[in-house]
Amino acid sequence: MAASPFDLTGKAALITGGNTGIGLAIARGLAEAGALVAIADRNADNAGSALASVAKACEANNSRAISLIADVTDTTAVVAMVDATLKDFGRIDILVNNAGISLSGPPEKMPLEDWQTVIDVNLTAPFVCAQAVHPAMKRQGGGKIINIASVLANLATGNAPNYAASKGGVLQLTRSLAIAWAPDNIQVNVILPGWIDTDLTKRAREARPELHDRILARVPAARWGTPEDLAGVAVFLASRASDFVTGAAHTVDGGFTAMG
Repeated sequence: MAASPFDLTGKAALITGGNTGIGLAIARGLAEAGALVAIADRNADNAGSALASVAKACEANNSRAISLIADVTDTTAVVAMVDATLKDFGRIDILVNNAGISLSGPPEKMPLEDWQTVIDVNLTAPFVCAQAVHPAMKRQGGGKIINIASVLANLATGNAPNYAASKGGVLQLTRSLAIAWAPDNIQVNVILPGWIDTDLTKRAREARPELHDRILARVPAARWGTPEDLAGVAVFLASRASDFVTGAAHTVDGGFTAMG
């Protein structure tokens, strides 16, 4: 019987920002599909529980997971992260650029440091990570790069211009890398999450209590998304089922942007 086109057995995945939220849910999803999984995060606080969660998902597929501590804004640390994954797994087939940050505020009052920090983490780091894995993927004959952006790549916001600009940049970066690396059989795609219930959006709701009801009123699905809602599309984009899909944006927002 032929293997499922979504089967990731024997594939090695590296997920940045993998200790919590969307990154952790994607890591579990890839593990459940059979992948070897390296979860990388700059924050060591949740590393143990995250690794245990992903390792449990690996058990059914005789796969395994490792945890790495890395600051994706440090080029040296990124190279070390990639080298550690290659040393342990022998290959990198899938990169998920999930690490992200939000520092909101009106543009007229935003410190340049807040602008630069968000651009560094959300836009520059995915480029550096993609550069770092490219040689191994090319040598292997192909690979999958999945960038995590936001619906704010296409929708403006007056209170987080740095975040919106960074995610719009990720969308264009995805398209550019997809074109450049298509001859290397590397597919590069981007996921645009809508309003997902994570630590990041929890802080936003605490700062703006009216946000919860405003979002529910606009989302046709009538609920906030969960990190697990992103796992399925990530597995698709990581698998051979998406071998002819590249440079594409995949919105996961419960119909939020369809409302216009």
